[in-house]
Amino acid sequence: MTPTSRFVRSTFPWSLLVGIVCIGFILRGPIIAVAPITGTISAELSMSAAQAGLLTTLPVLCFALVTPLASVFVGKAGANFATTTAIIGVGIGSIVRSAGGIEATFAGTVIMGAFITIGNVVIPVIIRRDVPAERVGIVTGAYTSALNVSSMITSLATVPLALAFGWRGALLTWLGFVVLAAVAWLIAMGPRKAFRWGPVQAGVETGAFETVAIDTRGIPLAAPEPRTWRNLSALFLALAFAGQAFSYYGLTAWFPTILEQELSYSAADAGSSSSVFQIAAVVGALGVPLVSKRLGIPVTFAIVSALWISFPLGMMLAPGAWAVWGSLGGVAQGGGITIVFMLIVQLSLSGTHARRLSAMVQGMGYALGATAPTVVGAVHDATGAWTLPIATVLVATLVFTAAGLAGAVRATHFRA
Repeated sequence: MTPTSRFVRSTFPWSLLVGIVCIGFILRGPIIAVAPITGTISAELSMSAAQAGLLTTLPVLCFALVTPLASVFVGKAGANFATTTAIIGVGIGSIVRSAGGIEATFAGTVIMGAFITIGNVVIPVIIRRDVPAERVGIVTGAYTSALNVSSMITSLATVPLALAFGWRGALLTWLGFVVLAAVAWLIAMGPRKAFRWGPVQAGVETGAFETVAIDTRGIPLAAPEPRTWRNLSALFLALAFAGQAFSYYGLTAWFPTILEQELSYSAADAGSSSSVFQIAAVVGALGVPLVSKRLGIPVTFAIVSALWISFPLGMMLAPGAWAVWGSLGGVAQGGGITIVFMLIVQLSLSGTHARRLSAMVQGMGYALGATAPTVVGAVHDATGAWTLPIATVLVATLVFTAAGLAGAVRATHFRA
């Protein structure tokens, strides 16, 4: 019997788009907020330099270590309940982090990192399930834009808030993002669906735009066995995301210091100037889906790669033009994560496959990305200059380029 396909269609879920964007605001901003006031927190809690460094890297370590468990949880609990749990968990972590001394600060950070990891894994699953194929790019771009916009807001506003309310009050302020995400998610899903335990069932709760293959008798066909580590395209995407994450976290950690030491900027000027890297990411996140519609994903990936390479290469050859290189790199980092997530959705064969791909790509990527601040700093300590540390980031962008292009071509043309 020749199989056919059944499509369930409805009006595009704009409320879901708003919910996804609001959730994006809690998956980066609240943890980035610590970086500008690490010195203040460290002084008040009498932290060592190692403890202060660990505080800023703990969330990324959680992304790497908790991702496999997060994937299992999403599979058991279902995407809706897992998303609700992630929002609540980030809120609890925010409160604990600001509730006491050094133990509470670290415990709250770990709680936030663990539940943000669930959010990282589940959002591509939600997009794959509930967004029509022709809108996946723009929804993914809006989501990754939210990651960068929230990072920019918290980076710029946390210091003034800390001066007014203390560092605990400043960090607790970003609980407002969690409340906003919870309200938007409940409106998008409704309370019953948002708190429903269990994975979605094909043809029943797959979402308005899920595709269900059926035979001529109307009986749903079994989905192909999902493949992750056996899938060469997925392995390429994981390597690409690793290059993306390493470049992003390495430059986020050290770009202000490079401006201070290489161009004699003050700490305040270096911090505010380096925010161009976060601001420009919004252009990349929203621009990549539009460009990919006209030029295709492989060509778009090549453009993003060229922009990524230009940042470290430009800083090595002409550091005085840092604003140009930072802007190009910002566009690349926003576009890079967007196009990888788009490829995860495109490559996935089912909701289960999307979850496993999301977990594999992000788990591997963040595991390597978490090492970036330490590796780049260690190379600087060993050489006493910034040329080789920046070259280390250049290598990571080349990995992103080579692996990503291979993965994009295979995912687009072979899907295997």
